[in-house]
Amino acid sequence: MLKEDEIDFERIRLEVEEKMRSLLDSHPRKPGTIFVVGCSSSEIVGGRIGKDSSAEAGKVVFETARKICCEKGLFLACQCCEHLNRALVVESACADKFALEEVCVVPWAHGGGSLATAAYRGFENPVVVEKVRASAGIDIGLTMIGMHLKEVAVPVHFDGKVGLATVVGAYSRPKLIGGERARYSLG
Repeated sequence: MLKEDEIDFERIRLEVEEKMRSLLDSHPRKPGTIFVVGCSSSEIVGGRIGKDSSAEAGKVVFETARKICCEKGLFLACQCCEHLNRALVVESACADKFALEEVCVVPWAHGGGSLATAAYRGFENPVVVEKVRASAGIDIGLTMIGMHLKEVAVPVHFDGKVGLATVVGAYSRPKLIGGERARYSLG
């Protein structure tokens, strides 16, 4: 695990930004939809998931993701850790728009994780909800965001990491239904 003074937080910010922009540029999302981020700050700094939280890494990921989601007109949902059943921190406007059921909990580093803690402190009107149906997202450190994605989730693999953490992305597409007579375009 890296020591705090060995961590290049600016590089982490750039890596998060590059991966989010890559995903959203190649698979644009409609404004007003949800983008989910799962993050193990422990994995970013070379530790073991759930064991070596970095408040600063969580804050950098949150601030970067929030900036990009705001630019794109997307709602950001920040996933908590398994100790809070992977609940999510969202702005109350997101919960209202999608009729998401609020739960009573305040995330902290060892019960929610550093990303969720940063989101709860950084959003204007944060609430915690049990689940969302996001149209896309990134998973930093393999925290299992799939349960919060709409069907059908399509994986996106990135070159490189965020800090020392493996990163994958995903976007959703509508289901292809029908049989041999089905058409998927007007052509």
